[in-house]
Amino acid sequence: MIQINGTAVELAEGTTLQGYLDQNQYNPARVAVERNGAIVPKAAYPSTVLADGDQVEIVHFVGGG
Repeated sequence: MIQINGTAVELAEGTTLQGYLDQNQYNPARVAVERNGAIVPKAAYPSTVLADGDQVEIVHFVGGG
């Protein structure tokens, strides 16, 4: 079980951050992700495996004029 934006989420073992973002229709170019208090570089999304106990915050960038 991990926490994403304060909500408990159960994921399949081996789920990567990129996989989670894809499954939930997040556009990686328009989000910033913090995992356990550290910003995850976009280049690391595919190799970052989410593990039991992780605390993840996903922040959306919103454009406007």
